[in-house]
Amino acid sequence: MLDFSSALYLGMRHPSAELGGWDALTLGRPAASREPPGAAQLAQALALLCGCQAATLLPSTLHLFCDLFELLAREPLAILVDGASYPIARSGAERAAARGTPLTVFAHADVDGARRLATAARRQGRRPLILADGHVPGAPRPPPLAAYAALMREAGGWLVLDDTQVIGLCGEDGGGSLRRHGVAGPHVVAGSSLSKAFGAPLAVLCASAQLVRRFGQASQSRVHASPPSVAAIRAALAALRINRAQGDRLRRRLWRRVAQWRLGAVRHGIALRAGAFPVQTLAPRRGIDSVALHACLRHAGVDAVLQRAGAQAALSFIVTARHAPHEIERALALLAACLRAQAPSGRQTRREYAYGI
Repeated sequence: MLDFSSALYLGMRHPSAELGGWDALTLGRPAASREPPGAAQLAQALALLCGCQAATLLPSTLHLFCDLFELLAREPLAILVDGASYPIARSGAERAAARGTPLTVFAHADVDGARRLATAARRQGRRPLILADGHVPGAPRPPPLAAYAALMREAGGWLVLDDTQVIGLCGEDGGGSLRRHGVAGPHVVAGSSLSKAFGAPLAVLCASAQLVRRFGQASQSRVHASPPSVAAIRAALAALRINRAQGDRLRRRLWRRVAQWRLGAVRHGIALRAGAFPVQTLAPRRGIDSVALHACLRHAGVDAVLQRAGAQAALSFIVTARHAPHEIERALALLAACLRAQAPSGRQTRREYAYGI
């Protein structure tokens, strides 16, 4: 099976034999009582990587954003959500909204719309907060993070980023959106899962030292939830060692594979949504049932990601640094064959028959 469903973008897997031993996966106590072994070292390294003063670890981005918005909403706040924001970060904002904090969604990348909302929030005596993603796969244009940051600095607000897609992939040394866009300051906060590019199932909050300290004192997850396991922390530390030694090479390989996928798609007449990102999504096509196409590819030996896109389904292929050139070519050939077999006027060709479609 050719696997194009894994989001381990740089191919980091961290076999247990490479992580060393440990006495226990957990100390049996929350982080507020005692940090797990290696947590402080990892947090410091991640803060340095992302260009922030400080960082702290959480079990997941869901824990992170729920606790973050609960903390920030203790003062009069108005949450302004970029329309393309990922559901996990948005759920933290919506939790604050359920408790009375005003929340407004504006069109993706609409800086003028965000400015009008921020001005209105200020008139109401509320501090504006923009929630956005560092990158939105398949979006027609990237989020204007530098403009958002400048707007929030001028308005005395917050810019909160979900940088899960970008950390490890972009910015100097893979430091993510803050390094990529030159965004910094006490008004900027980034939350990221390390489970994609770095292959470690935990989350990190990067911000000013003051906010990280306040977060550590207020976080309900640090009191009531288990912290990241020792294995996850070891995996993240290993990922940072790999990143220092091989990160640039792995990123170059990944972008070559993405470019190969997109050029090959053009050669096969396969329409893709815009964006040279590892997540490559098929453009809508009349007469093509994404669910049936997914089943066809599974039968042919290609595992892709079936997603909901509004009222319809969409099919995505995740390209990683582990994919070999011949795997890219074979997956594209099988995809083209399945598309032809589904086309309203399409008939099975000898080549498609040989692939077992």
